[in-house]
Formats: sequence, C-alpha cells, structure tokens
Amino acid sequence: MHFGVDEAGKGPVLGPMVAACVVAPTDALPGGVDDSKRLSPGRRESLDAALRDHPAVTVGVARIPVARIDDPGTDMNSLTVAAHAEAVRDAGLDRCRACPGVLDAGDVDAERFGRRVVSSLGGGVDLRAEHRADAAYPHVAAASVVAKVERDAAVARLAATHGEVGSGYPSDPTTRTFLREYVREHGTLPECARASWKTCEDVLAAAEQSSLDAF
Repeated sequence: MHFGVDEAGKGPVLGPMVAACVVAPTDALPGGVDDSKRLSPGRRESLDAALRDHPAVTVGVARIPVARIDDPGTDMNSLTVAAHAEAVRDAGLDRCRACPGVLDAGDVDAERFGRRVVSSLGGGVDLRAEHRADAAYPHVAAASVVAKVERDAAVARLAATHGEVGSGYPSDPTTRTFLREYVREHGTLPECARASWKTCEDVLAAAEQSSLDAF
C-alpha cells in the first residue's frame, strides 16, 4: 500500500486549484496510468472512473477556491502545501500514516515542500516530495489524473454558466477574450477569475484605458 499526491490548476487565471491523493496497493492501479498531461481527456476520465470504482483504492480531493487564492495573506506555494495536506486528510490521514507516500513537489526546493506538508499534517507521515514525480511514480500519476479530471469538471461548470471560457490559462486566447468581454459588459471581473493574477490586472487596466479614450 502506497499513496501519491499531485495538484492541477496552479497556474490558471480562472477557477480553483485541485489536489488529489490516491491510496492503493500498486496492483490495484489501472493499467496505463500516467502523468495526466500525457493522456487524452477521454483516457483521463476512464482512468479516474476506474480508480474511484476499485474497492481497494481510496481517493481524496481538495479544492482551493478563487477567494482563497486571492487572499493577500497567503501565496501559491503555501496554498499548494495546504492543498496536498488537505487531499491526504480527505483520503484518510490514519490510512496514509500506515504507508509511504510521494508528492509531486510544488516548490523549487522539493525537500522543503515535503517537510511543509508533513508539518501541516501534524507529523507521523512517511512521505517525500520529488519534482516530476507524476512521471516516475504510478500513485502520483494516478493522483494527477484525478486532480486534472476534477479541475476540468470545474472549468466545464464555468463554461456552462458563462459560455466558452477556454482552458482558464493566461496564455489561452479564448480565456483572455472571455475576460475582456465580461469586463466590457459588466464593468468588473467574474467571480471565477483570480483577481490577483496579472492577467486580470491587465484586463481591468485595458478596460479603464478604453473608457478614458472613449471619454
């Protein structure tokens, strides 16, 4: 029995960050589990369903909402630590204390990231953090799949409410267009936008300049 933890949605300008923890015997993981970025959406969804349906697999999920991300009293490194710890708790902290785990490090200093997660859990957890762990450890890859599916579902809900919003990443032209049009129509950012992100600051500044030019 081992566990792995990973997150999705650390960098987007829209929607939550999601972390997942998968606890399982290695032979209970579905075949073909891999870093979620290497898999098609359909494959991720089928693997997510297989993980959740297997009686020997436990899945924990943590969601960090936009309001928490925009809180000036925190930062993304601390929130990523919190997300990993909350996902472990959701999977069952006692269960995770009984087996070793690996985290996909969310900090340039992987050892520091691991120490901070252990501290957040109150100690007593055998885990380590490594960069690119989702490509090297099947339990972390499984967690990356669950986190990505959860994150994609959150973006799909936004699209159902607002229309096409793109992937939510700042580099996505569709996402930037959505933000510009929303601000133009409503005069403010949508609640799903991370207002503290530079992308949002740029959109608001451009809208203000456009209003000044029109005046």
